[in-house]
Amino acid sequence: MIIYGVAVLAGCLLAGMVVGDALGVLLGVEANVGGVGFAMLLLIVLTDRMRKAGRFPQHSAEGVLFWSAMYIPIVVAMASTQNVVSAVGGGPVALLAGVAATGVCWSLVPVLSRIGGAEEPLPPVSEEEEV
Repeated sequence: MIIYGVAVLAGCLLAGMVVGDALGVLLGVEANVGGVGFAMLLLIVLTDRMRKAGRFPQHSAEGVLFWSAMYIPIVVAMASTQNVVSAVGGGPVALLAGVAATGVCWSLVPVLSRIGGAEEPLPPVSEEEEV
């Protein structure tokens, strides 16, 4: 059922928030550190394992797909609540960390694009299969 997919998503979000808050406390920051990211990673791993075990039917996946369309607006709203001004005002470490993380990600794009090699494209979907 669709509601089970939403329940899995909600559980992952709560677990991610707990991990993000705990990481914030461990780092001495009065904020959630990466809670949404941890939640999304947990959701990906959990739903993949549930699909492989046959415990995540298509209707439950539809509940997750519905909220995945809302992911970007939710992340933007959550990110806007972070106190960026205090982080930047606290010193150049925040800016340096952001620039360094962006640079590492950019440098890894060619490396990651080579993983897996080239495969044949999927066949086009016929009109009968779309319904």
